[in-house]
Amino acid sequence: MARMHARRRGKSCSVRPYRKEAPSWSNTDIKGIEKVIIDLRKEGASSSRIGLILRDRYGVPDIKLVTGGKRIGDILKAHKMESDIPEDLRDLMKKALGLRKHLIENKNDLHNKRQLHLMESKIRRLVKYYTRSGRLPVGWIYKPETAEILLSR
Repeated sequence: MARMHARRRGKSCSVRPYRKEAPSWSNTDIKGIEKVIIDLRKEGASSSRIGLILRDRYGVPDIKLVTGGKRIGDILKAHKMESDIPEDLRDLMKKALGLRKHLIENKNDLHNKRQLHLMESKIRRLVKYYTRSGRLPVGWIYKPETAEILLSR
């Protein structure tokens, strides 16, 4: 399948092996893993960062296999610790904010000006999806002027 804005195909990458149960060498202590997830979230780690830490430090290759189908987001939602703005939307907003700051200093950077337009269209598309699915409130609109305030929460 072609990429969204480039009209070319991506590189073939490695794929995680298909498994129905956790490997024998992995850490399978469900209560301990949930406690680690909650502690890392209290420290301010995002869910993707939590997954990397669990993989590298605690020997958990896949959370869903160990916890019986629960994802990190589901565990955080059960403990009422999920963020207001979804993580992928938050990351795109940070990138767009950095590009805006760059374009203030470099007004003639046409390539990055186009990338900002493409990124903001991705943001609007994601916002539309999240308002339809109920993750964001109805009427939530991305405004570049208020993005910095939203990200500081």
